[in-house]
Amino acid sequence: MPTQPHVAIACGGTGGHYFPGIAVARELIAADARVTLFISEKEIDQRAAENNADLIHIPLLAVGFNWRHPIRFLKGYRAAAKQVRRQFEKTPPHAILAMGGFTAAAPVRVGRGMGLPVFLHESNAVPGRANRLLARWADEILIGLEDARERFGHPSVHQTGTPVRTEFREINAGKSRAKLGLEAEKPVVLVIGGSQGARGLNELIAAALPEMPEAQWMHLAGPHDFDTMKTAHRKNSLKTVVHEFFDDMPTALDAADLVISRAGASSLAEVAAASKPAVLVPLPGSADDHQRANARAAAKGGGAVVFEQDGAPEKFAEMVSGLLGDSAKLESMAEAMKMLDRPEAASEIAQRILAACEERAVDSGG
Repeated sequence: MPTQPHVAIACGGTGGHYFPGIAVARELIAADARVTLFISEKEIDQRAAENNADLIHIPLLAVGFNWRHPIRFLKGYRAAAKQVRRQFEKTPPHAILAMGGFTAAAPVRVGRGMGLPVFLHESNAVPGRANRLLARWADEILIGLEDARERFGHPSVHQTGTPVRTEFREINAGKSRAKLGLEAEKPVVLVIGGSQGARGLNELIAAALPEMPEAQWMHLAGPHDFDTMKTAHRKNSLKTVVHEFFDDMPTALDAADLVISRAGASSLAEVAAASKPAVLVPLPGSADDHQRANARAAAKGGGAVVFEQDGAPEKFAEMVSGLLGDSAKLESMAEAMKMLDRPEAASEIAQRILAACEERAVDSGG
Protein backbone atom coordinates (compact mmCIF):
# COMPACT_ATOMS: atom_id res chain seq x y z
CA MET A 1 0.00 0.00 0.00
CA PRO A 2 1.31 3.49 -0.77
CA THR A 3 2.23 5.41 2.39
CA GLN A 4 -0.93 7.45 1.90
CA PRO A 5 -3.06 6.44 -1.08
CA HIS A 6 -4.32 9.33 -3.17
CA VAL A 7 -7.60 8.83 -5.04
CA ALA A 8 -8.98 11.16 -7.72
CA ILE A 9 -12.79 11.15 -7.80
CA ALA A 10 -14.59 12.65 -10.81
CA CYS A 11 -18.09 13.42 -9.59
CA GLY A 12 -19.30 16.60 -11.27
CA GLY A 13 -22.30 17.69 -13.28
CA THR A 14 -25.27 16.82 -11.07
CA GLY A 15 -26.02 16.17 -7.43
CA GLY A 16 -26.55 12.55 -8.44
CA HIS A 17 -22.86 12.30 -9.29
CA TYR A 18 -21.49 14.61 -6.62
CA PHE A 19 -23.10 13.37 -3.40
CA PRO A 20 -22.33 9.66 -3.89
CA GLY A 21 -18.76 10.72 -4.67
CA ILE A 22 -18.63 12.63 -1.41
CA ALA A 23 -19.83 9.57 0.50
CA VAL A 24 -16.96 7.50 -0.91
CA ALA A 25 -14.50 10.35 -0.31
CA ARG A 26 -15.42 10.41 3.38
CA GLU A 27 -14.83 6.66 3.66
CA LEU A 28 -11.45 6.95 1.97
CA ILE A 29 -10.41 9.79 4.24
CA ALA A 30 -11.51 7.75 7.28
CA ALA A 31 -9.12 5.06 6.00
CA ASP A 32 -6.30 7.64 5.93
CA ALA A 33 -6.30 8.18 2.16
CA ARG A 34 -6.09 11.53 0.37
CA VAL A 35 -8.83 12.57 -2.03
CA THR A 36 -9.05 15.11 -4.84
CA LEU A 37 -12.50 15.79 -6.29
CA PHE A 38 -12.91 16.80 -9.93
CA ILE A 39 -16.20 18.63 -10.47
CA SER A 40 -17.82 20.69 -13.22
CA GLU A 41 -18.12 24.46 -13.39
CA LYS A 42 -21.90 24.25 -12.97
CA GLU A 43 -23.56 26.23 -10.20
CA ILE A 44 -24.87 23.09 -8.48
CA ASP A 45 -21.32 21.75 -8.12
CA GLN A 46 -19.94 25.04 -6.86
CA ARG A 47 -22.74 25.32 -4.32
CA ALA A 48 -22.20 21.76 -3.10
CA ALA A 49 -18.45 22.32 -2.87
CA GLU A 50 -19.03 25.25 -0.52
CA ASN A 51 -20.69 22.84 1.91
CA ASN A 52 -17.69 20.49 1.77
CA ALA A 53 -14.97 23.11 1.96
CA ASP A 54 -12.60 20.77 3.83
CA LEU A 55 -12.16 18.72 0.65
CA ILE A 56 -10.02 19.60 -2.37
CA HIS A 57 -12.19 20.45 -5.40
CA ILE A 58 -10.83 21.01 -8.91
CA PRO A 59 -13.40 22.50 -11.36
CA LEU A 60 -13.07 21.21 -14.92
CA LEU A 61 -14.59 22.35 -18.17
CA ALA A 62 -16.98 19.53 -19.11
CA VAL A 63 -18.92 19.38 -22.36
CA GLY A 64 -21.45 16.60 -22.95
CA PHE A 65 -20.97 14.60 -26.12
CA ASN A 66 -23.39 15.42 -28.92
CA TRP A 67 -23.13 13.92 -32.41
CA ARG A 68 -24.23 17.25 -33.88
CA HIS A 69 -21.40 19.16 -32.17
CA PRO A 70 -18.42 16.76 -31.84
CA ILE A 71 -15.83 19.54 -32.26
CA ARG A 72 -17.22 21.36 -29.24
CA PHE A 73 -16.87 18.20 -27.15
CA LEU A 74 -13.31 17.58 -28.35
CA LYS A 75 -12.22 21.14 -27.58
CA GLY A 76 -13.68 20.91 -24.09
CA TYR A 77 -12.11 17.51 -23.53
CA ARG A 78 -8.66 18.68 -24.62
CA ALA A 79 -8.79 21.68 -22.30
CA ALA A 80 -9.90 19.49 -19.39
CA ALA A 81 -7.27 16.82 -20.15
CA LYS A 82 -4.52 19.43 -20.14
CA GLN A 83 -5.69 20.67 -16.75
CA VAL A 84 -5.92 17.12 -15.36
CA ARG A 85 -2.39 16.26 -16.55
CA ARG A 86 -0.99 19.32 -14.79
CA GLN A 87 -2.84 18.38 -11.61
CA PHE A 88 -1.72 14.74 -11.77
CA GLU A 89 1.90 15.80 -12.32
CA LYS A 90 1.70 18.00 -9.24
CA THR A 91 -0.05 15.45 -7.00
CA PRO A 92 -0.07 12.01 -8.67
CA PRO A 93 -3.05 9.83 -7.74
CA HIS A 94 -2.92 6.06 -7.23
CA ALA A 95 -6.44 5.34 -8.54
CA ILE A 96 -9.36 6.99 -10.34
CA LEU A 97 -13.05 6.76 -9.45
CA ALA A 98 -15.59 8.14 -11.92
CA MET A 99 -19.17 8.63 -10.73
CA GLY A 100 -20.71 9.30 -14.16
CA GLY A 101 -21.07 12.32 -16.42
CA PHE A 102 -18.66 13.84 -18.91
CA THR A 103 -16.64 15.56 -16.18
CA ALA A 104 -15.10 12.10 -15.77
CA ALA A 105 -13.81 11.82 -19.35
CA ALA A 106 -10.49 13.60 -18.86
CA PRO A 107 -9.57 12.06 -15.46
CA VAL A 108 -10.39 8.55 -16.74
CA ARG A 109 -8.45 8.85 -20.00
CA VAL A 110 -5.46 10.59 -18.43
CA GLY A 111 -5.44 8.15 -15.52
CA ARG A 112 -5.63 5.16 -17.84
CA GLY A 113 -2.74 6.60 -19.87
CA MET A 114 -0.69 6.66 -16.64
CA GLY A 115 -1.53 3.00 -15.97
CA LEU A 116 -3.69 3.78 -12.93
CA PRO A 117 -6.56 1.51 -11.84
CA VAL A 118 -9.86 3.03 -13.00
CA PHE A 119 -13.25 2.44 -11.38
CA LEU A 120 -16.60 3.53 -12.82
CA HIS A 121 -19.73 3.79 -10.71
CA GLU A 122 -23.18 3.77 -12.34
CA SER A 123 -26.17 4.57 -10.11
CA ASN A 124 -28.95 4.25 -12.69
CA ALA A 125 -30.70 1.16 -14.01
CA VAL A 126 -29.79 2.36 -17.51
CA PRO A 127 -26.15 3.51 -17.77
CA GLY A 128 -25.52 7.06 -18.90
CA ARG A 129 -23.77 7.94 -22.16
CA ALA A 130 -20.55 8.98 -20.44
CA ASN A 131 -20.19 5.72 -18.56
CA ARG A 132 -21.04 3.69 -21.65
CA LEU A 133 -18.28 5.49 -23.55
CA LEU A 134 -15.74 5.30 -20.71
CA ALA A 135 -16.41 1.70 -19.68
CA ARG A 136 -13.79 0.33 -22.09
CA TRP A 137 -11.06 2.03 -20.02
CA ALA A 138 -12.31 0.83 -16.63
CA ASP A 139 -10.83 -2.01 -14.61
CA GLU A 140 -14.04 -2.41 -12.62
CA ILE A 141 -17.59 -1.19 -13.07
CA LEU A 142 -19.62 -0.75 -9.89
CA ILE A 143 -23.41 -0.57 -10.18
CA GLY A 144 -26.15 0.68 -7.93
CA LEU A 145 -29.00 -1.38 -9.41
CA GLU A 146 -28.76 -4.93 -10.71
CA ASP A 147 -30.73 -3.94 -13.83
CA ALA A 148 -27.62 -2.14 -15.13
CA ARG A 149 -25.40 -5.24 -15.24
CA GLU A 150 -26.53 -6.57 -18.60
CA ARG A 151 -26.13 -3.13 -20.20
CA PHE A 152 -22.36 -3.25 -19.79
CA GLY A 153 -20.36 -5.60 -21.97
CA HIS A 154 -17.60 -5.70 -19.37
CA PRO A 155 -15.93 -8.68 -17.64
CA SER A 156 -15.84 -7.06 -14.18
CA VAL A 157 -19.17 -5.67 -12.96
CA HIS A 158 -20.06 -5.64 -9.26
CA GLN A 159 -23.25 -4.45 -7.58
CA THR A 160 -22.32 -2.28 -4.62
CA GLY A 161 -25.40 -0.08 -4.38
CA THR A 162 -25.23 3.70 -4.57
CA PRO A 163 -23.21 5.43 -1.83
CA VAL A 164 -25.21 7.60 0.56
CA ARG A 165 -24.01 9.75 3.43
CA THR A 166 -24.56 8.15 6.85
CA GLU A 167 -26.63 11.15 8.02
CA PHE A 168 -29.64 9.83 6.07
CA ARG A 169 -29.91 6.89 8.44
CA GLU A 170 -29.84 8.94 11.66
CA ILE A 171 -33.55 9.23 12.38
CA ASN A 172 -35.02 11.78 14.79
CA ALA A 173 -38.19 13.10 13.16
CA GLY A 174 -39.21 15.24 16.13
CA LYS A 175 -36.04 17.32 16.02
CA SER A 176 -36.08 17.49 12.23
CA ARG A 177 -39.62 18.86 12.10
CA ALA A 178 -38.89 21.41 14.79
CA LYS A 179 -35.77 22.49 12.88
CA LEU A 180 -37.87 23.03 9.75
CA GLY A 181 -40.67 24.86 11.56
CA LEU A 182 -43.17 22.02 11.06
CA GLU A 183 -45.65 20.62 13.57
CA ALA A 184 -44.84 17.27 15.15
CA GLU A 185 -48.22 15.57 14.76
CA LYS A 186 -49.52 16.43 11.28
CA PRO A 187 -48.32 14.46 8.24
CA VAL A 188 -45.50 15.94 6.15
CA VAL A 189 -45.14 15.59 2.38
CA LEU A 190 -41.71 16.32 0.90
CA VAL A 191 -41.44 17.24 -2.80
CA ILE A 192 -38.03 16.81 -4.49
CA GLY A 193 -37.61 17.91 -8.08
CA GLY A 194 -33.95 17.01 -8.33
CA SER A 195 -31.18 19.18 -9.74
CA GLN A 196 -32.95 19.41 -13.10
CA GLY A 197 -36.37 18.86 -14.60
CA ALA A 198 -38.62 20.08 -11.74
CA ARG A 199 -40.94 22.24 -13.85
CA GLY A 200 -43.35 19.49 -14.91
CA LEU A 201 -43.50 18.04 -11.40
CA ASN A 202 -44.19 21.46 -9.92
CA GLU A 203 -47.03 22.04 -12.39
CA LEU A 204 -48.57 18.68 -11.52
CA ILE A 205 -48.40 19.46 -7.80
CA ALA A 206 -49.89 22.94 -8.27
CA ALA A 207 -52.82 21.55 -10.26
CA ALA A 208 -53.47 18.79 -7.71
CA LEU A 209 -53.20 20.86 -4.53
CA PRO A 210 -56.88 21.92 -4.36
CA GLU A 211 -57.83 18.23 -4.10
CA MET A 212 -55.20 17.30 -1.53
CA PRO A 213 -56.04 16.58 2.12
CA GLU A 214 -54.72 18.78 4.87
CA ALA A 215 -51.03 18.15 5.36
CA GLN A 216 -47.76 19.96 5.89
CA TRP A 217 -45.59 20.38 2.82
CA MET A 218 -41.91 20.92 2.29
CA HIS A 219 -41.43 21.72 -1.37
CA LEU A 220 -38.02 22.07 -3.03
CA ALA A 221 -39.22 23.97 -6.08
CA GLY A 222 -36.03 25.21 -7.73
CA PRO A 223 -35.33 28.87 -8.53
CA HIS A 224 -37.61 29.22 -11.56
CA ASP A 225 -40.81 28.04 -9.87
CA PHE A 226 -40.16 29.27 -6.35
CA ASP A 227 -42.62 32.18 -6.36
CA THR A 228 -45.26 30.23 -8.32
CA MET A 229 -45.22 27.32 -5.87
CA LYS A 230 -45.27 29.59 -2.83
CA THR A 231 -48.43 31.22 -4.26
CA ALA A 232 -50.02 27.85 -5.09
CA HIS A 233 -49.49 26.51 -1.58
CA ARG A 234 -50.62 29.76 0.05
CA LYS A 235 -53.82 29.77 -2.04
CA ASN A 236 -54.74 26.36 -0.65
CA SER A 237 -54.08 27.39 2.97
CA LEU A 238 -51.60 24.62 3.60
CA LYS A 239 -48.78 24.68 6.11
CA THR A 240 -45.84 24.84 3.73
CA VAL A 241 -42.11 25.44 3.62
CA VAL A 242 -40.93 26.23 0.07
CA HIS A 243 -37.25 26.45 -0.88
CA GLU A 244 -35.39 27.04 -4.11
CA PHE A 245 -32.66 24.67 -2.94
CA PHE A 246 -32.12 22.95 0.38
CA ASP A 247 -28.69 21.77 1.48
CA ASP A 248 -29.72 19.63 4.47
CA MET A 249 -31.48 16.75 2.71
CA PRO A 250 -31.06 14.30 5.63
CA THR A 251 -33.20 16.61 7.79
CA ALA A 252 -35.79 17.12 5.05
CA LEU A 253 -36.19 13.38 4.44
CA ASP A 254 -36.19 12.59 8.14
CA ALA A 255 -39.17 14.91 8.66
CA ALA A 256 -41.28 13.40 5.85
CA ASP A 257 -44.08 10.86 6.01
CA LEU A 258 -44.29 10.65 2.22
CA VAL A 259 -41.86 11.73 -0.51
CA ILE A 260 -42.90 12.89 -3.98
CA SER A 261 -39.85 12.83 -6.19
CA ARG A 262 -38.26 12.48 -9.57
CA ALA A 263 -36.57 9.11 -10.02
CA GLY A 264 -32.89 9.96 -10.20
CA ALA A 265 -30.84 7.09 -8.79
CA SER A 266 -29.04 9.15 -6.15
CA SER A 267 -32.30 10.62 -4.85
CA LEU A 268 -33.79 7.12 -4.69
CA ALA A 269 -30.78 5.87 -2.75
CA GLU A 270 -31.22 8.69 -0.23
CA VAL A 271 -34.96 7.97 0.10
CA ALA A 272 -34.14 4.29 0.67
CA ALA A 273 -31.50 5.14 3.29
CA ALA A 274 -34.08 7.25 5.12
CA SER A 275 -36.68 4.44 4.74
CA LYS A 276 -39.37 6.69 3.29
CA PRO A 277 -42.32 5.67 1.08
CA ALA A 278 -42.38 7.49 -2.23
CA VAL A 279 -44.50 8.56 -5.16
CA LEU A 280 -42.13 8.70 -8.12
CA VAL A 281 -42.78 10.93 -11.13
CA PRO A 282 -40.09 10.06 -13.70
CA LEU A 283 -38.66 12.89 -15.77
CA PRO A 284 -40.05 12.48 -19.30
CA GLY A 285 -37.30 12.40 -21.86
CA SER A 286 -34.53 11.59 -19.39
CA ALA A 287 -31.53 10.11 -21.19
CA ASP A 288 -32.41 6.60 -22.40
CA ASP A 289 -35.55 6.89 -20.23
CA HIS A 290 -33.40 5.93 -17.24
CA GLN A 291 -35.68 7.55 -14.66
CA ARG A 292 -38.60 5.35 -15.67
CA ALA A 293 -36.34 2.30 -15.35
CA ASN A 294 -35.18 3.48 -11.91
CA ALA A 295 -38.78 4.04 -10.81
CA ARG A 296 -39.81 0.57 -11.94
CA ALA A 297 -36.93 -0.97 -10.00
CA ALA A 298 -38.03 0.84 -6.80
CA ALA A 299 -41.73 0.07 -7.31
CA LYS A 300 -41.02 -3.62 -7.95
CA GLY A 301 -40.16 -4.13 -4.30
CA GLY A 302 -43.19 -2.21 -3.03
CA GLY A 303 -41.44 0.85 -1.62
CA ALA A 304 -42.78 3.27 -4.21
CA VAL A 305 -45.65 3.89 -6.58
CA VAL A 306 -45.13 5.46 -10.02
CA PHE A 307 -47.19 8.27 -11.53
CA GLU A 308 -46.57 9.66 -14.99
CA GLN A 309 -46.15 13.41 -15.28
CA ASP A 310 -48.89 13.73 -17.91
CA GLY A 311 -51.43 11.94 -15.72
CA ALA A 312 -54.59 13.69 -14.54
CA PRO A 313 -53.98 15.95 -11.49
CA GLU A 314 -57.17 14.67 -9.82
CA LYS A 315 -55.85 11.09 -10.10
CA PHE A 316 -52.56 12.20 -8.64
CA ALA A 317 -54.35 13.89 -5.73
CA GLU A 318 -56.41 10.75 -5.20
CA MET A 319 -53.27 8.60 -5.05
CA VAL A 320 -51.48 10.90 -2.60
CA SER A 321 -54.61 11.28 -0.45
CA GLY A 322 -55.08 7.52 -0.31
CA LEU A 323 -51.52 7.00 0.87
CA LEU A 324 -51.65 9.74 3.50
CA GLY A 325 -54.87 8.23 4.85
CA ASP A 326 -53.44 4.71 5.14
CA SER A 327 -50.73 4.58 7.80
CA ALA A 328 -50.37 0.79 7.49
CA LYS A 329 -49.67 1.14 3.78
CA LEU A 330 -47.08 3.85 4.41
CA GLU A 331 -45.36 1.66 7.00
CA SER A 332 -45.20 -1.34 4.68
CA MET A 333 -43.84 0.85 1.86
CA ALA A 334 -41.23 2.29 4.21
CA GLU A 335 -40.07 -1.22 5.12
CA ALA A 336 -39.91 -2.19 1.45
CA MET A 337 -37.96 0.96 0.58
CA LYS A 338 -35.51 0.21 3.39
CA MET A 339 -34.72 -3.12 1.71
CA LEU A 340 -33.28 -1.18 -1.25
CA ASP A 341 -30.73 0.56 0.98
CA ARG A 342 -27.12 -0.58 0.75
CA PRO A 343 -25.52 0.97 3.85
CA GLU A 344 -22.17 -0.65 3.05
CA ALA A 345 -21.95 0.81 -0.49
CA ALA A 346 -19.50 3.65 0.20
CA SER A 347 -17.31 1.45 2.39
CA GLU A 348 -17.24 -1.39 -0.16
CA ILE A 349 -16.27 0.95 -2.99
CA ALA A 350 -13.55 2.56 -0.87
CA GLN A 351 -12.13 -0.84 0.08
CA ARG A 352 -12.06 -2.01 -3.54
CA ILE A 353 -10.15 1.10 -4.52
CA LEU A 354 -7.68 0.80 -1.64
CA ALA A 355 -7.09 -2.87 -2.46
CA ALA A 356 -6.24 -1.87 -6.05
CA CYS A 357 -3.83 0.78 -4.74
CA GLU A 358 -2.11 -1.81 -2.57
CA GLU A 359 -1.89 -4.35 -5.41
CA ARG A 360 -0.37 -1.75 -7.72
CA ALA A 361 2.15 -0.74 -5.06
CA VAL A 362 3.21 -4.39 -4.61
CA ASP A 363 3.51 -4.94 -8.38
CA SER A 364 5.66 -1.81 -8.75
CA GLY A 365 7.76 -2.71 -5.74
CA GLY A 366 6.79 0.51 -3.91
